[in-house]
Amino acid sequence: MNTESVVEFLGNVPLLQKLPSSSLKKIAQLIVLKRYGEGEYVIREEQAWDGCYFIFSGEAQVSGPDDDEENRSEFLLKQYDYFGLGISALVHSADIIATSQLTCLVLPRDHCHLLQTNSIWRSDQEVDKCCLVERILHLDPLEQNIFRGITLPDAPKFGKVFGGQFMGQALAAASKTVDFRKIVHSLHSYFLLVGDIDIPIIYQVHRIRDGNNFATRRVDAIQKGNIVFILMASFQKEQPGFDHQESTMPSAPDPDTLLSLEELRERRITDPHLPRSYRNKVATANFVPWPIEIRFCEPSNSTNQTKSPPRLRYWFRAKGKLSDDQALHRCVVAFASDLIFASISLNPHRRRGLRSAALSLDHAMWFHRPLRADDWLLFVIVSPTAHMTRGFVTGEMFNRKGELVVSLTQEALLREARPPNPSVTSKL
Repeated sequence: MNTESVVEFLGNVPLLQKLPSSSLKKIAQLIVLKRYGEGEYVIREEQAWDGCYFIFSGEAQVSGPDDDEENRSEFLLKQYDYFGLGISALVHSADIIATSQLTCLVLPRDHCHLLQTNSIWRSDQEVDKCCLVERILHLDPLEQNIFRGITLPDAPKFGKVFGGQFMGQALAAASKTVDFRKIVHSLHSYFLLVGDIDIPIIYQVHRIRDGNNFATRRVDAIQKGNIVFILMASFQKEQPGFDHQESTMPSAPDPDTLLSLEELRERRITDPHLPRSYRNKVATANFVPWPIEIRFCEPSNSTNQTKSPPRLRYWFRAKGKLSDDQALHRCVVAFASDLIFASISLNPHRRRGLRSAALSLDHAMWFHRPLRADDWLLFVIVSPTAHMTRGFVTGEMFNRKGELVVSLTQEALLREARPPNPSVTSKL
């Protein structure tokens, strides 16, 4: 049996899907193949624990330690089932008998530590030593199909759970329930309720479909017993096929020649062309650096109260080095895509004194090509229309070679914030 077949099999074992892809590749190199005939004992009760067994083909029966033969518990194990994990007594507690021709892949006990990892993205590094965005997108697997995420103190938040965090974490949860060779190619998400930054988020993954080349997942984000966010995602195994690109990356300055958000903020504080009230507001605002570096292609003296065309171009990348897991890079792009997107619909309507509120309604993404989120990507945004209380934006992301890697759309609720009601004073 070749390594590729082993990797393919391991990627479909639910227990292993939460592990970093690098761990699965290591496990595939260490697996030992064992075959058993029908009726043959695979494991005997009280036999010394020698590793974790994964059923590759065939079936086996588990018989419990009950001495009463009539009440002796019996269970059937099939493909992708496993046994021998988490044994503390160092001996097996039941007989396991092959009920057909049986093939098992065994991970020797000396390497079973690979089945435990501190990070869902890396096998060689602690979570707290990863870059900020990778820590934001880390989830705790609670049980099969259920994960827990939190809002870190230094994560972007705007009085509520940031929409990009919902998307990135939900996509991470979905990615950890599929064969790691299947990568997300599209997602559609709906924001239902405002998220609370002070309590954990439970992500429940529904395995809608698993095919040879495609898989579909639905993820419910839950807080206080309510579904606050829904994501649907489709995953595909990489295959050769047709390739063309009609979209052309617009001309843009090299990102290394542009100002960072931190540098732009410092310049705005001292820019005499900007109103003093605006400069004071920028200087006194609580500034928390984002885990995503952004550089605008056309830095200007405009403020959030200056009318401008409904379009924007900027370069972005994750701060810090990410692991090589392509699933993580796509989760980071999903996270970053909501930082500055729907608000572009407000550009033609900005004016002095305008107070507005924007809430994401839905967000869709299509991933066309492999990408690296820790290298510069150009985000080109246009808002074709806004009507009533809804603004609509479309976007394209290009890598530095000019390849179109992602297409996006988003619709958001846009409203002019109402002034507070004046207090009523008694005339008596």
